[in-house]
Amino acid sequence: MSINLLHRHVLEDHISGFETDPNPNHLSVARRPVIFSVLAHAGHEAEVAEALWNAEDVAPRFCSPSEWLVVSQTAGAETIEAMLSEIANASVADQSDGRVLMEISGPSVRTILSRCVAVDLHAEVFEEGQSATMLCCRVAANVARTGADTFEIIAPRSLAGSVFEELIEMGREHALTRGFAD
Repeated sequence: MSINLLHRHVLEDHISGFETDPNPNHLSVARRPVIFSVLAHAGHEAEVAEALWNAEDVAPRFCSPSEWLVVSQTAGAETIEAMLSEIANASVADQSDGRVLMEISGPSVRTILSRCVAVDLHAEVFEEGQSATMLCCRVAANVARTGADTFEIIAPRSLAGSVFEELIEMGREHALTRGFAD
């Protein structure tokens, strides 16, 4: 007997039926990102950080001096796990099923996010490539600036619906659209 397991995204009901052509301000949700947590062993933080920043097909997201989230939307989990396991003095764990990756972009992105985070997101303070774990919509999430007017939010799967709904509410007056990333 063969069992066909259909992957259903935790935000499926929040998005289905509301998808439209993206406006300049848009919130997109990645369907199957690869997300690993990486912990550096004591005293090896700098070498692990350097290895992560030099790795291909991944974007490291700073969480603490010895912890990062590593994101990939181009390579599979097995490939990323094999690459990460080669980093000496680090422990890795696949978080892909326990986290949701959202990207919010547009000319009003800082105004929208300023209602959800208590961090200065000005371009001179929160630079491109910078990330931090912070409260976002009252949920501990990792927020990264990935472009001039683009931010990624990695939230726990169990609270992603709450973060998503609050972002949509905060973006309502800015015509924030939503949809799954292609």
